[in-house]
Amino acid sequence: MSEQKIKLLRVIRFDRSDAAVFETMAEADEWAVSGAFAFAHLDAAELSGKTRQAFANGFLGTASFGRSTFVVIGEAGTADRDEIVYRLARHFVAHYGAPDLDAALPAAEEEVAFAQSLARDQPINTVLTVRRVLSADGTIKEEFRTIRPPAGEPLHARIWTIENDDP
Repeated sequence: MSEQKIKLLRVIRFDRSDAAVFETMAEADEWAVSGAFAFAHLDAAELSGKTRQAFANGFLGTASFGRSTFVVIGEAGTADRDEIVYRLARHFVAHYGAPDLDAALPAAEEEVAFAQSLARDQPINTVLTVRRVLSADGTIKEEFRTIRPPAGEPLHARIWTIENDDP
């Protein structure tokens, strides 16, 4: 029996600008989640510099735990998903005060389920961005945007032509 395929978020890098923008840059092709949970304990005064940029526009890579400006919809297997959940749960224990893996797993599952819901109805290779704001009551609001090529434009540029060598 073959593994069920699902859609998840994967880091994509168009250039190295994330290295200058974020404290830690996510690696290309690693699986990603929204990662808004990382800012739940911060107030507006703590959101400055690279932390502010990560809050405002960064997805969280689940291998490096670095940030990325862009993610793309990718196809994953259920084993990939399970590994992401487990990796996030370990991260919650190590960095966010979860008492143990059993306590952290439901929160990690919820974070991955949210990422999966963002990807579910999108075509593979659709690029997403995030915009976050902190509302007056301290609630984090997220807005996700898809980036598609202009209508009527080819998806790939022609880089060569083939010409016949016959005289």
